[in-house]
Amino acid sequence: MTSESLLFADQNHLRALFGAQDEHLRLLRDRLGIQVVVRGDELRLLGDRAKVELSLKIFAELQAIIAKQGELYSSEIERILERHSGRPAARPGSNGRRSHEGLDATPIDLFERAKKVIPRTAGQKGYVEAIRHNDLIFCSGPAGCGKTYLAVAMALNALRTETVRKIVLVRPAVEAGERLGFLPGDMLAKVNPYLRPLLDALADIVTFDQVKRYMENDVIEIIPLAFMRGRTLNETFIILDEAQNSTVTQMKMFLTRMGEGSKIVVTGDPTQSDLPGNLRSGFNDATGRLGGIPGVAIVELSGQDIVRHRLVREIVRAYDGGSLKGHPHRGK
Repeated sequence: MTSESLLFADQNHLRALFGAQDEHLRLLRDRLGIQVVVRGDELRLLGDRAKVELSLKIFAELQAIIAKQGELYSSEIERILERHSGRPAARPGSNGRRSHEGLDATPIDLFERAKKVIPRTAGQKGYVEAIRHNDLIFCSGPAGCGKTYLAVAMALNALRTETVRKIVLVRPAVEAGERLGFLPGDMLAKVNPYLRPLLDALADIVTFDQVKRYMENDVIEIIPLAFMRGRTLNETFIILDEAQNSTVTQMKMFLTRMGEGSKIVVTGDPTQSDLPGNLRSGFNDATGRLGGIPGVAIVELSGQDIVRHRLVREIVRAYDGGSLKGHPHRGK
């Protein structure tokens, strides 16, 4: 049995490596096939020589990530494990995506001492750079890849650097198997559930009190897509979320709201459209029509960019596979 050691000068870094209820540690130990022993500020890796040597490299990479950003996500562990296992990494695409290895992403500065928003994959880095350098950005990708979260962070950055005067967050109020009319309350109460994910993304980045003040002062506005008709928005950062649920007519109406000094980010997942079968998605139509125009960026994120719970990537992969594996008790 071989033994190798890593030293952690900061106990908080050691706790970040272990994760909540040792979730990260269990994942690493099980996937690498080694034993992990903690003695004070020393982490000892025990097991087969080849496994221990590989594990030492992986733990050192994770230690460097924690030292840089102060925390660790299970998605980062999964990507590093996949890379060292010899599975193919994300290939470069039209959005400049490349392997996670060597990623040096510029943080999104929110001017909050305790909060950092850092792109955690090469795809996310390409997305943020596209927002920085273009006025109209379309981003497609599966659930959990950071489409909305990063766009909201960039909007707050633009607001706080006074690049824009206002943020407008928009969503289509399209029903996903439920009827809007059966919800209680007036129209605003009925559409509130559709807008809630945007409010959640905001509240995850800045405090609830700050969000409340911004909304009371009309600095941040969260509205249904249908309410955009007839408006012209100057010096505004506008985000249309869940755009796969917009029609071609709605998308044209929305995009033509752009005024001087404004920026628009449109996000969607073409695989999760709730439109009736006879309606063409405005998101798919717009990315096909506008991709060659200067100042317009089309970004495609993938399962490699999912940064929610590690199971989200596996869930997306299972559904995208389109087949069901046999279950010994199915049909009995």
